[in-house]
Amino acid sequence: MNAKNPNQRGLGYTNRREMLQRAGAGFGSLALSSLMQQGGGADQRLDAISEGLHHHPTAKSVIFLFMEGGPSHIDLFDPKPELEKLAGKPLPASFGPIITPMGEYDAPLMPSNRKWAQHGESGLWVSDWLPHTAEHMDDIAVIRSCWGNGLNHSNGVCQMNSGSILGGRPSLGSWVTYGLGTANENLPTFVVIEDGDGHVINGPRNWSAGFMPASYQGIAINGGKTPIDFLKTPDKVGVDRQSAKLRLLNEINKQHHELRSSDSELEARIKSYELAFRMQAEAPEAVDLSQETERTQAMYGIDDKETASFGKNCLLARRLVERGVRFVQLYHGAGSKWDSHSAIEKNHGKMCLTSDRPVAGLLKDLKERGLLDSTLVVWGGEFGRTPMSEKGDGRDHNAYGFTMWMAGGGVQGGQTVGKTDEIGLHAIEDRLHVHDLHATILHMLGVDHWKLVYAHQGRPERSTQNEGNVCKKILKNA
Repeated sequence: MNAKNPNQRGLGYTNRREMLQRAGAGFGSLALSSLMQQGGGADQRLDAISEGLHHHPTAKSVIFLFMEGGPSHIDLFDPKPELEKLAGKPLPASFGPIITPMGEYDAPLMPSNRKWAQHGESGLWVSDWLPHTAEHMDDIAVIRSCWGNGLNHSNGVCQMNSGSILGGRPSLGSWVTYGLGTANENLPTFVVIEDGDGHVINGPRNWSAGFMPASYQGIAINGGKTPIDFLKTPDKVGVDRQSAKLRLLNEINKQHHELRSSDSELEARIKSYELAFRMQAEAPEAVDLSQETERTQAMYGIDDKETASFGKNCLLARRLVERGVRFVQLYHGAGSKWDSHSAIEKNHGKMCLTSDRPVAGLLKDLKERGLLDSTLVVWGGEFGRTPMSEKGDGRDHNAYGFTMWMAGGGVQGGQTVGKTDEIGLHAIEDRLHVHDLHATILHMLGVDHWKLVYAHQGRPERSTQNEGNVCKKILKNA
């Protein structure tokens, strides 16, 4: 091979730009153009979309606080005095037949043991399990009328992430990545953080890109001492040596890819190497919590062993959105730890203790830094719990009606949206299916879910599966 001839393909002369321009008789240059547009910054990308398809966003990023396992709405945000009157009695026939995973539909009704109070100028009801979150109710819209189709954890978590109880579709974060592109080319667009040593049910399928190219999938990092493994270049290697290795690896991958252009996994792997190299310059600073003041760390509960783990993850989420990451999903109770088929007092008592202060700290910190207006915070699980008892002191899964809340990013706080029946079993007013929730989240990001289309196997695919409506009542100045 003649090293002096730049037209002769060799390790020293074929770069990514040239490969993209040559690939597919020049169609690869379209991908290159897309990548270059994504590097233009968040505002430029959003403006381009609003001019062509969509509308001006009220939020630039999302932090989704996923309470995995199913938090009990009727013990946290949706008080039901009628349960006190019906305690110990079977479910009245007027509520109709229902299906529960454990068959507890004929079990006696169980009242909440919580103490309830109204908070803020808005007077929203919150139980004594969440005293810190209760301080921020004027910024929160409590959505009491959510419902879905997933009766067990696997399909419930799958639907809350992808809109479908069946695997194989892109996650909401992947749709955001596809629709908006990156706001910081040196950090991932979509980040997932599982807490402690738990692993969320379904695993990476929850942040998968489904039928989209794999490059749109979420990047999982951990909440430990080293959130991103193998990020630091070993001292003995050095930048120059590593760059040479990556160039060689890239060239080998490119030559392999030319014969397998339809393999999105390979293309995603190539992009991941490039992103990993760029991340080595910016990511170490982004995940370095030691840069935060003692006051800020205490705000998140990092000074308390009970709240330190999730507190660090919430603080990390703030640092990521501050640097342009569009979609951050935090799992609290990864491994369905919010599940409480028995001993709900012990289970929920612990889960609320370890999450309440960090969540409140996140809201307070975002607001103090002027980030809450541009950051949509979403809280909720895959479903709620039944008003009927299970095993005497627990509650079964309830996808017929449950509570989630949103704050910041264009949300009108200090209000409740929708309601469940008098015992908290069914959503009956302003019912919001998971598809409606996703449509509303995308709307606040400036994306019209009807116009965000990905062509797959000859037909248009949408994030909400051709369903869903934006809930205008949640929005400020709607």
